[in-house]
Amino acid sequence: MTNAFSMIWRCGVVAMASALWVSGALATDDRAIQFPDVPGFRTVAVDLHTHSVFSDGLVWPDIRIEEARRDGLDLIAITEHLEYQPHADDIPHPDQNRSFELATEYLDQQQLDLLVVNGAEITRDMPPGHVNAVFLADANPLRTNMVIDAFLAADRQEAFVFWNHPAYLAHRPDGVARLTDMHRELIQRRLLHGIEVANAGNYSAEALQIALDHNLTILGVSDIHGLIDWDYDIHDGGHRTVTLVLARERTAEAVREALLARRTIAWFNNLLIGREDVLLPLLETAITVSDAVVRSQSEVVDVTLSNSSDAAVDLRNTNSYRFAEHSAVVRVPAHGQVTLGVTGEPQSAFDLEFEVLTALVAPETHPTLRLHIEVEGR
Repeated sequence: MTNAFSMIWRCGVVAMASALWVSGALATDDRAIQFPDVPGFRTVAVDLHTHSVFSDGLVWPDIRIEEARRDGLDLIAITEHLEYQPHADDIPHPDQNRSFELATEYLDQQQLDLLVVNGAEITRDMPPGHVNAVFLADANPLRTNMVIDAFLAADRQEAFVFWNHPAYLAHRPDGVARLTDMHRELIQRRLLHGIEVANAGNYSAEALQIALDHNLTILGVSDIHGLIDWDYDIHDGGHRTVTLVLARERTAEAVREALLARRTIAWFNNLLIGREDVLLPLLETAITVSDAVVRSQSEVVDVTLSNSSDAAVDLRNTNSYRFAEHSAVVRVPAHGQVTLGVTGEPQSAFDLEFEVLTALVAPETHPTLRLHIEVEGR
């Protein structure tokens, strides 16, 4: 491909994506991912696994930045394959940092409020399979003959390293994530810090159990190669798979610290996945009691629950009380409310307890949310 044709091709892709956004299909505030902060921490939305044409992706790096901005992300990592470069003949780039450099140049030109960190995808057969290293200063030293040397190079740069799509069918034909002896050694040597429990449109219960058993950080990523809007049906209520990080502040270093401290929640297909001590504070902050009054000419108490998050939350009633207009399962819509008519002559103050069906703290295990109700005027 000549330089002129390469530029025409690139501009064509950018123009096509831009036309879609300008037409109203994309550029709306409604798509921005929004979750409330929790006591002591900011809730930061990050995507640590993305690709551009500088490995096997289909778009220029600045499109990744624009998508992240429209999705309201706080931080994105550009993570090109090191050993898999299908576009190398058309877009030669001996420097493995090139896509990150172009992304940051575009970010600076547009003066966007987005954090971008350098990364790379170590792309090997099993074991260890595909592994991302992010917060790199230089991706080039990770191109090594011996795979262990790539991990050591990442460690010398104090990178955060995680196992990608551990149930990848090309590596695990049965679709079940399992540790190998190499993975156990990497974990024991603290060269592997996290694991994707949700990658694009796939969730692995076995990966979640591995994270819990081996103190690995729980992650959700888009692993985007094409366009976010094509893969995630954004304008029909979908969202990209991301990780919610509870960081002390909105900086790259604070995000890295929180990742290593395992203060993360994967958000996948409206499902929140995380350790109970991390996930419950987010649920307790997002789902609140905004009103509790006695219904006119009755003893029924109308309790209004509000949701300040982007996730629609499904609650299963585990109380002795029942609801006048709802079954045992109630949905609190994203950024919306639901009013429950609590029957059975409740007292002036009582508790409601729910199983949160749209959240997981372990495979097939939902957290319990308890809400204290104080009835106005009773």
